[in-house]
Amino acid sequence: MAQSEQEILEGLAEIVNEETGLDTASVEMDKSFTEDLDIDSLSMMTIVVNAEEKFGVRIPDSEVKNLKTVRDAVTFINNAQS
Repeated sequence: MAQSEQEILEGLAEIVNEETGLDTASVEMDKSFTEDLDIDSLSMMTIVVNAEEKFGVRIPDSEVKNLKTVRDAVTFINNAQS
């Protein structure tokens, strides 16, 4: 069942929190994973794998490099669920 962007954002924030310890409230749509949230490439790959499982989508390695902001990830997941 497809989820709303808000539900995806909340789920993604939980995944980021579990992986990095960042407060879920700091995971906002316009935040950059690397610049604002200081997420390294290894943590990002773990977040991607967990997001694939949580949302039932496939995020190809070739797409991961395009997921620069939280909004990019939410939009990708939302479109992949449709």
